[in-house]
Amino acid sequence: MRNKSLFRPVLLWLFGALASLSPLVFAKAVSPQEQVQVQASRATSSLMLLRGEGFQKKHLNALETDLQMLAAAVQSLPQGSAALRNAHQELVLQIRRGVAFGPQEENMPWRYPEELSKALLGLLHEARQLSSEGDSELAAKLEFLSVQYLSRSYLGNFEIAREQTDTYLGQDERKLVPSVDGELSALEAKAVAGVSKLKVRWEYLKAALNDLNSQSSALQSASGRAFAPMTVYRHTRSLTEQWMAM
Repeated sequence: MRNKSLFRPVLLWLFGALASLSPLVFAKAVSPQEQVQVQASRATSSLMLLRGEGFQKKHLNALETDLQMLAAAVQSLPQGSAALRNAHQELVLQIRRGVAFGPQEENMPWRYPEELSKALLGLLHEARQLSSEGDSELAAKLEFLSVQYLSRSYLGNFEIAREQTDTYLGQDERKLVPSVDGELSALEAKAVAGVSKLKVRWEYLKAALNDLNSQSSALQSASGRAFAPMTVYRHTRSLTEQWMAM
């Protein structure tokens, strides 16, 4: 009896510790380096949503959570670098600036979107430098596409790394959508568990992303329909959460 009474508190503590772990611990389909990329893009998307939807409290809370998750992802890297830590600090600084400007567009410097995109690309690049060759970047590509979509919806064209056309950092929906589509289709053909459900959500999201019209300087969709940033934001996160939990 005494052994059981001692064992029970230990068991309760163990369950509590597991419950308190960051979702990053349970992410199986992506590397720690890609988790940094995913969280960096998510934080940037959340800032854009906050600014674009009138500084609602729920969106500010989502942004703060994303910044905490990004910090946890950086700290969880098995091997970091000074360049990555500096890039992380720079992105957080630019995101904080974006909040500090307040909701009025006239208070946001016209060059700020460019500075924000440069900071995001800097952190994504440094995280990729630490990645192993051949790592899947499906979740990172999706969240980066979400950033591009929300940017065109709320701020204007997102400045991708055009000198890096061989990586997702220098690509828009014209290359990234077929890339994601091909990877999911290949996994579905192999009957990988859970991919069929991902494909259902992806087909919906793909239609919106293909309408992004990045090749045009006019901030309108290819179809002429209104952008749907909140829908793309939610569906992207749901899809990448499912993917990372596989």
